Amino acid sequence: MAITHFELRKRYKKFMIERGHVEVPPIPLVPKDDPTTLFTGSGMQQFMPNLLGEIHQSGTRLFDIQPCIRAQDIEEVGDNRHTTSFEMIGNWSLGDYFKKEQIAWLFEFLTQQLELDPHKLFVSVFKGIDGIPADEESIAIWQSVFQKIGIDAKLGERIFTYDTKNWWSRAGSPSEMPSGEPGGPDSEVFYDFGTPHDLAFGPECHPNCDCGRFMEIGNSVFMEYLKQPDGSFTPLPKKNIDFGGGFERLLAANNDNSDVFLTDLYKEIMQAVELASGKQYASENKMPMRVIADHIKASTFLIKQGVVPSNKEQGYVLRRLLRRAAIKMRELNGHLTPSDEFEEIVSAVLRTYSGEGLYFDTWGEDRELIFPVIQEEMCRFGKSLDKGLKEIEKMEEVNAKQAFDLYQSYGFPVEITEELLQQKGKKLDRDAFRAEFEKHRALSRTASAGMFKGGLADQSEQTLKYHTATHLLHQALFDVLGNDVRQEGSNISAERLRFDFYHVSKPTEDQIKQIELILNKKIAEELPVSFVILPKDEATKLGAKSFFKEKYPDQVKVYYIGNTLETAYSKEFCGGPHVKNTKEIGSFSLYKMEKIGANMFRIYAR
Repeated sequence: MAITHFELRKRYKKFMIERGHVEVPPIPLVPKDDPTTLFTGSGMQQFMPNLLGEIHQSGTRLFDIQPCIRAQDIEEVGDNRHTTSFEMIGNWSLGDYFKKEQIAWLFEFLTQQLELDPHKLFVSVFKGIDGIPADEESIAIWQSVFQKIGIDAKLGERIFTYDTKNWWSRAGSPSEMPSGEPGGPDSEVFYDFGTPHDLAFGPECHPNCDCGRFMEIGNSVFMEYLKQPDGSFTPLPKKNIDFGGGFERLLAANNDNSDVFLTDLYKEIMQAVELASGKQYASENKMPMRVIADHIKASTFLIKQGVVPSNKEQGYVLRRLLRRAAIKMRELNGHLTPSDEFEEIVSAVLRTYSGEGLYFDTWGEDRELIFPVIQEEMCRFGKSLDKGLKEIEKMEEVNAKQAFDLYQSYGFPVEITEELLQQKGKKLDRDAFRAEFEKHRALSRTASAGMFKGGLADQSEQTLKYHTATHLLHQALFDVLGNDVRQEGSNISAERLRFDFYHVSKPTEDQIKQIELILNKKIAEELPVSFVILPKDEATKLGAKSFFKEKYPDQVKVYYIGNTLETAYSKEFCGGPHVKNTKEIGSFSLYKMEKIGANMFRIYAR
C-alpha cells in the first residue's frame, strides 16, 4: 500500500531513533561559509568535517532529512526520475557501527518499514581497482540478509560488482586521490520496476543500465581507507558510514511506479500545472509538465531562503529555472503564460510542504514573500523575449552560433527561432545548434562540478583563516553598529570573504574603518580559538550567536575566540573547522561595501 511523504518521514525518524541515532536539522540550501558549492546537494555536506575527524556535538550516530538542489541536473529534468529539487534521507556512523549493522538495518527498513518486495531489490558493490581488493565483506553480508528471507543472492544475478562506480572519495577514483585523502567502497540499492529492457542500452540489463528498468534508491558509503604518499591504501583507525537515500525515489518504489511525479509529493503540484496549462499529464505533455513542476518547486524553496534572480551564482540558477519553466508552459499552451497563472503552482508547493514541522509552516506569509519575486522575473523575461524578437527580425541569416547567442542572452527558445526562420523560408541547422549547446553545457557542468564537492571540501589554510575571520567580523559589526545587526549569509573563496548582513541604516565610512581596526586588534592579540559542546538553550544564554536561517540540534558546537568561554570576544554556533589562533589570520582589510537590498548590506574583506 502506497504511503504518504509524511508517513515516510515518521517511519524513518522512528526507525533511526530506535537504533540510537540523533536527528540533526537540515542546513540551508545555500550553505553558510562554504566556498566550494552553490547549493546543498546532499545530506552529507554538513557532516564532511565530521567524516574527516571533527567531533560532532550530537554524538556518533546521526540522521537527517535534507532538502537539496542540484543545478547540474537542470538539463536532465523531464524524464520520470531526475529533478533539481529533492530531499535526501541519510544516516551516519562516525567511528561507531559499520557494514554489518548498516546493511542489515537498511534492508530491514526497505522491506519492513517501506514494505518493498525484496525480490525487486538488487545491489551493487565494489569490484576492486588500483590494488584495493573487492568488497567481499559487503557481498557476504548482503547474501546473508537475503538468505534469511529465502532469496539466494548470487553474484551477477542479484549482486553486481563495479569498479569506480562503487567507490567514493571527494577527489574521485582511487588513482585521482591525493595523499592523506580518505575514501572507500560503496554499495547501492536498486529497485526493479520490471519494465522491458531496451536493447539500445546494451545486450543485457543490469542495475546501472540506463534503460529505465532499475532505479537507484540508496547508497551506503563505507569510508575505510586512507591514501598514503606511496600511493598505497591503509585502513582508517575509525571507519565511517555515510548513507543517502532519495526521498522521492523511495516513495516511487513504494508506489511500484517509476514516475516520481506520480508520488503524493507532486500530486497537488501537477494538478496546478494541469490547471495553468489547460493540458493533462499524459503522453507528450509529461516532459514539459515535469520541468514546470520541478523548476517552480525548486524556485519556491530558493526564494524562501533569500535567493533572488540575477546573473551570478545562485541567482543565475534561479533565473534559469524560472525562465525554463516559462518556456515549457509556452510549449504546452502556445503563448507566454501570464505570471499570475504560476501563483497556484507556487501555492501547491507551499501546501505540499507545510504542516507537521515542515518547510513552509507559515505558507500564507511565504506566498506573499515568494510569488512577487517570481512575478517580477516572469515579466522581465517577457521583455527579454520581445528584445530577442527584435534582434532576430534584424537578421537576414541566423546561423547556429547566433541562434545559441539568442538563447543564451535572452532565453530565446530555439523553437521560436525556427518558427520565424520558416516564415522567411529559411532553415536552422539543428545539429550545429546542438553542438554549440553541448559545448556550453560541458563548460557549465565543469564549473558546477568544481563547486559541488561540498561541506567545506576546501579546507585550505586560507579558507580556514577566512572562516574564522567571519566570526570576528560578525562580532565587530555588533560592537560598532549595535544589536540590530543580523547575519544574512556569507561566502568564502581563496581570494576573499563576503559577509551579508541586515542593519537599519548604511554603515558610514568611519564605522567601517572602526570595524576594520577592531578586527586587526583581535588578530594581533593572538587569541586562541576553541570549541565546546553545549545544550542549545545554554549556549544561547551564554550569548553565542547563531545564523537565523539555520536550524540547530539540541546539542550544539560553539566556537569561541578568547581565553575562556565566559570572557571570549566571539561565540558562535558553528561546526568548524577553524584556525587554532587568530595570529594565523594575518592582517585584514575591508575593501568594499555595497547595498544589496532594503537594509541589506554586503562587505568584502581579505
